[in-house]
Amino acid sequence: MASIVVRGSIGAPGVPPMRSFDPRVVGAAECRAWITYYRRQWGALLVTSVRLVRHAFGLSWPRTVLGAWWVLRANQVWAPYPENRPDLARDLMRRFYVLLARSSGERFDPVEVARLEVEWWRVHRELQHDADAGDRRGVEPLVAALQSLYAAIYGVPASAVRLAAEERAEAMWVSDAWVRSGRDLTSPLVVEERAALVRSYAALLAAVHRAPAAPVGHPGMV
Repeated sequence: MASIVVRGSIGAPGVPPMRSFDPRVVGAAECRAWITYYRRQWGALLVTSVRLVRHAFGLSWPRTVLGAWWVLRANQVWAPYPENRPDLARDLMRRFYVLLARSSGERFDPVEVARLEVEWWRVHRELQHDADAGDRRGVEPLVAALQSLYAAIYGVPASAVRLAAEERAEAMWVSDAWVRSGRDLTSPLVVEERAALVRSYAALLAAVHRAPAAPVGHPGMV
């Protein structure tokens, strides 16, 4: 596993950090997050979540740590199968997205985005436990769920983030294969997964790399 470089500056001049991230850093961080999640290494996942939140969204360090904690807790309450706690996971992700909305100046609805976030978790879990889990043709509902999430966060048409969603769904398919094969850290599937995530974030960056409209308030904040 390649190390994740923590850089001193976040974002590009004139463009908000969450629209000017480094796809290589964010893709590598998410790959590491998935590995630690499926190995139930919660301490390592928290560390990786801090890096992921910092580089994907460019929050201040105190808000990064707080946001990463809520993301970790949401993953922990979602993780058990089949008896998990989706309502609590949604509430924890709502807290994260309220924090992000207040910090970023973006105009998304934190309640709706949290719902869409946990919805793709649900769709993915169904695919994981489907009899044809090894068939790539079954990932279309997951692609659609990711498109809806990206469109809601960034205020772009779902068609603009289709490629980003397809590559992330591909990374999940590879990750699921890695889990089924025994979760070996030296597996070439880890490299394949990371590459797909980097491609996904490169496509997402291409779709959203611009300044957002001037904020007029954040609907759904509670």
